[in-house]
Amino acid sequence: MKVLLVSVNASYMHTNLAIRDLKNYAEKARAANIAIAEYTINQPIGEVLRGIAFTNANLILFSTYIWNAEYVCKLLPEIKKVLPDCILGAGGPEFGYGAKKYLSAIADLDFIIFGEGELTFTELIEKSGGDAKSLPAKLKDIKGLFYRACESSQPREVAPDILFTGNRALIENLDDLPFPYPEILAGDADPDHKIYYYESSRGCPFGCSYCLSSVDKRVRFKSLERTCNELQIFLDNNIKLVKFVDRTYNLDENRYIGIWDYIVKHHNGKTMFHFEIEAEYLSEKALDFLQNIPSGVMQFEMGVQSANKKTLAAINRSTNIEELAEKIKRIPRTIHQHLDLIAGLPYEDLESFGHSYDFVMGLRPDALQLGFLKVLNGTEMEKYAKDNGWKWMESPAYETFSTPYMTFSDIAFLKDIEVVTDAYWNKGSFAYTMKYVFRVTSPWAFLCALVEYGRSVNAFSQARKEAYWFELINDFIGSTDNLFSDGALDKNLIYDLLRHDFVRTGKKGNFPAWYKHNYDKDKHRKLLEENGMLENTRIGFAITEYEEFDYNVLSEKPEAEKNRTEILIRYK
Repeated sequence: MKVLLVSVNASYMHTNLAIRDLKNYAEKARAANIAIAEYTINQPIGEVLRGIAFTNANLILFSTYIWNAEYVCKLLPEIKKVLPDCILGAGGPEFGYGAKKYLSAIADLDFIIFGEGELTFTELIEKSGGDAKSLPAKLKDIKGLFYRACESSQPREVAPDILFTGNRALIENLDDLPFPYPEILAGDADPDHKIYYYESSRGCPFGCSYCLSSVDKRVRFKSLERTCNELQIFLDNNIKLVKFVDRTYNLDENRYIGIWDYIVKHHNGKTMFHFEIEAEYLSEKALDFLQNIPSGVMQFEMGVQSANKKTLAAINRSTNIEELAEKIKRIPRTIHQHLDLIAGLPYEDLESFGHSYDFVMGLRPDALQLGFLKVLNGTEMEKYAKDNGWKWMESPAYETFSTPYMTFSDIAFLKDIEVVTDAYWNKGSFAYTMKYVFRVTSPWAFLCALVEYGRSVNAFSQARKEAYWFELINDFIGSTDNLFSDGALDKNLIYDLLRHDFVRTGKKGNFPAWYKHNYDKDKHRKLLEENGMLENTRIGFAITEYEEFDYNVLSEKPEAEKNRTEILIRYK
């Protein structure tokens, strides 16, 4: 029997951990002919279908999530047209928690694995006895499955009853899971272009109402020794980015600090490790340890979600935002910090969300992810939303359209706030400009005014390149007076900082009309000479730029240093 595990990823850089865990666990328990195939949602359906068909697999199982469910739903009905005798299954959080819906909608789908899949998948292989055709009659005896009840004499579309075989016991010892990436051990990794996901624990003790992780509150860990041994494999192979998928990494102080300590002591100077943490629960010992973390070793993703205490209480999160802020401030800037907000939560209108936005931006994250509430099947939030007037998309990604506190127009406005947040803050291209602006005025007020101006010139009608955002904010500053009426913001300084951000982002062949290039070739040559860069004059000029500013744009407080500043920029 040929078994194929399929993942359709969001992009080429992602790897699917689930199908690897299933394959490796089943092969450890029983020799089997199991292959994996990874595609992306950007590939044509026909191309993916052809790849699957050429495997001649007898049993095919898909890994599903909200980002690939629509694609998988289009693909599944086509598979039995090219492989009519195959048995077709799916698993993962999207199909698992929506099993009845998907089995009813997709006639050729034979079963769905619910929850943790390794043991269920292994039993599927064992019960088949190498004969996929015998599986449908045996599904009822395998725990952890949804399947369609259908008498052999009836077409399956006539008998739509969906049955569940019962919950499967969880794997108690995560050390039983093999290392997920044998391709790395075999020297077949893509260390610079792939994100490798890693799991050192399962479950989450917290009960955030919108999150599927809150369903399984019993946390299980891989041993510290086993985890460190596997992290060494990533380090030895110079993997660029390893993302821990642990829902809350910092639960067991000795364990999580032990992992960090191992990473620091054995770091290869290249690999970045990503952790999702609850900053409020970082211990004093952990915060002290973090002070010595060098740059380029770790990045933290921390969910703030809201600064409205009534909102936080309604979604079962801690309301101690003061302690959360203090802990985040104590995390050194050598660790890249990614903070999250969620729009569409209970009791949060635009004004409240603006306060939350300024609260988070006041912590100066390296990136602020503005997400939108997804009302997921199986969560506590699903019932709350149904009972209290939420409107959301009925198909994946189940994103909120409106709430009792936000209209559809409010949500649409926040979508544009998300765009400008990404363009003007997260990407770092406007670092000097926005650092000044956000220090002296409300980030929320400034970006709201920028969005209103952007809408007036159709800025959000299509995807835009970086150069466009420079031009837009320059025009906005020139046409806006109300933000500068109190004298807090200096238009001329913003223009200087904007020019500096523009010129530092890369060597320019031509300067746009809005940019005033204060250039002096003789001064450029002199600075090249002073910096020992005139051995090859042509190259020296080609990899540098000279610019003059009215303010010291490199100062921490440039508004206090209005003096002619000459800068030589050397590009990488």
